[in-house]
Amino acid sequence: MGAELRNFHLAAQLAKRMMVTHIGFSLPGDEQRAEGDDPRLRFLRAPRAQRYRRLDLLRGALGPVPFPVLNYTRPAMKQALERLLAENRFDIVLLEQVHMGGYVPLLRRAAHPPAAVVCDWHNIESEALDRCANSESNPARRFYMRQAAAKLARFERRFVDQCDMHVTVSERDRRTLESYGGRPPAIVIENGVSLEDFSGGKGGPPAPVSTASARFRLIFVGTMDYYANVDGVKWFAQGAWREIHRLIPQSVFTIVGRNPGAAIRELTGIPGIEVTGTVPDVRPYYSEAFAAVVPLRVGGGTRIKILESMAAGVPVVSTGQGAEGLAVTPGANCILAESFEDMRDAIVALSRDAGKAAGLARAGRDLVRQRYDWASLGEALAERLVSLIEGARSAPQ
Repeated sequence: MGAELRNFHLAAQLAKRMMVTHIGFSLPGDEQRAEGDDPRLRFLRAPRAQRYRRLDLLRGALGPVPFPVLNYTRPAMKQALERLLAENRFDIVLLEQVHMGGYVPLLRRAAHPPAAVVCDWHNIESEALDRCANSESNPARRFYMRQAAAKLARFERRFVDQCDMHVTVSERDRRTLESYGGRPPAIVIENGVSLEDFSGGKGGPPAPVSTASARFRLIFVGTMDYYANVDGVKWFAQGAWREIHRLIPQSVFTIVGRNPGAAIRELTGIPGIEVTGTVPDVRPYYSEAFAAVVPLRVGGGTRIKILESMAAGVPVVSTGQGAEGLAVTPGANCILAESFEDMRDAIVALSRDAGKAAGLARAGRDLVRQRYDWASLGEALAERLVSLIEGARSAPQ
């Protein structure tokens, strides 16, 4: 969900400066995205089966190309790209994550090759996979994940020189790419949030549906088939939450996000936990929450879920891993807690101290307004892309 939000908002902001065509995968049963009112932004889709291909799993284990890349290198997308590049001339192709690295050869030999290929790294995928391996209890799965992470890291090091520029979500990730020794520049365009989407009016406070004293909802928002989210939510629910609910019997822990598997749905057997699955609008849940928890222990990149919570005026309690890459100030605009005991104490304290909760909420919204608004982030990306194209056009061919 975070990656899709980043893709959509950056595409919408770029369309203010240039013509944008976004092509992505659709799963069976997906409805075609409406074109909308902006003639400068169009959305196209290529079908992709929901299941992994067993041949790709085998090729990923035995061959030089890692499975995450093979899994997204599909014939339907190749055909769609070939048609687009034959019928149109694009200045830039922006790849979303290293998973799409399998299409670079096709882009370079296209009938009308783009002047520049850029990759947007939502996180350093090999690092995220290696962190997942460290938290995996099954020895066989841990071994496979570590092998896959090492292979993906080798692919990433080769891939960096196949692009003309890289975009990362944090300075930390940018330094990691630079450590690969690649030639192309890497810039930072952080994740963001649309503050207006979470406000009663532009820049104003969100419109609550209940008073602060009546809020007893603790919320987690995230795609629930993503390993890092599943791991973190299970760890929190089975540890800190039981104590929180004992101390605040009227409290509810709401897990909001699509595709919750059996391991997440089974958490509803713990008193006070509810699992929503996909919801049409997450804002009503935020408006009823006294806090948002981000108990992540693995993964990478930066967390749009934290920025959304801040924009909605909800205090955030997160692990350091969950808040990695964000310019947060612990104790001022969020609370960082590593153990489930510290999380329990922080969340219970917020439920009982309206003044402290309100102060964290105000500071969080101020941080979003000053640094993480999509409009300013999109404008910064557009400026860098325009400079890249001007340089490519003036360079000798």
